[in-house]
Amino acid sequence: MSTAPHVDVAALALYTFFGFFLVLVFWLRREDRREGYPLEDDITGRPEPDGGPLLFDGAKTFDLPFGRGSVTTPTQGRDPMPENVVPAVRRYPGTPFEPAGNPLTSGVGPAAYAQRNDWPDLDFHGNPRIVPLRDAPEISIASRDPRGLPVVGVDGEIAGTIAELWVDRADHIVRYFEVALTAGGTALLPQTMSSVNSRYVSTDSITAAQFTGSPLPRTPGQITLLEEEKVQAYFGGGYLWATATRSEPLI
Repeated sequence: MSTAPHVDVAALALYTFFGFFLVLVFWLRREDRREGYPLEDDITGRPEPDGGPLLFDGAKTFDLPFGRGSVTTPTQGRDPMPENVVPAVRRYPGTPFEPAGNPLTSGVGPAAYAQRNDWPDLDFHGNPRIVPLRDAPEISIASRDPRGLPVVGVDGEIAGTIAELWVDRADHIVRYFEVALTAGGTALLPQTMSSVNSRYVSTDSITAAQFTGSPLPRTPGQITLLEEEKVQAYFGGGYLWATATRSEPLI
């Protein structure tokens, strides 16, 4: 007796899924190496092997919006090894960088930042999305306007007063507090690293004196992506280096 040929649809579907998933894994492993690759040696900065065609895809070029040219990935060479560190402590792979000079501007550890493009972030209309509130008449503060309130550092001292708010015109939220410093000049305090109450604005990031010397935009009323990175890194570094006790062991 002969048996009519048949197709096991369940097994065919299972094998197809396994094949598709295997190809997907290799494709994802190649694509996820476009940003930040190739990896570098901890000590010398020398690029590591890319792993061959199964683990590393070729370069890809993306066209940027609003006529800003193109970018090719992987972005090799855009993030050089930091120079303002103590080289003597970099003897073994995995050793943390020890900053030389002011650690808040060192660009390493919690004060590290990415080499983003040095132009403003744009909204869907091609306009800078983070601007002072005075340049965004369509946005208003519903309650508890902090302008005029004193700004207190982690040491409890007053650094200055809130002179202006920098808002995100796309998300309609406050991004930065512009602080008129008591010592003269201004600073941009990230809203995410501050706390507002009815009497003052405080930050647990840096001391009042450390507001002086924080990064500022070079163009009034406008901040670039790279400048945002530097501002965030400066205040972020304060959580380790603002005071001597923060960088010491707990035990």
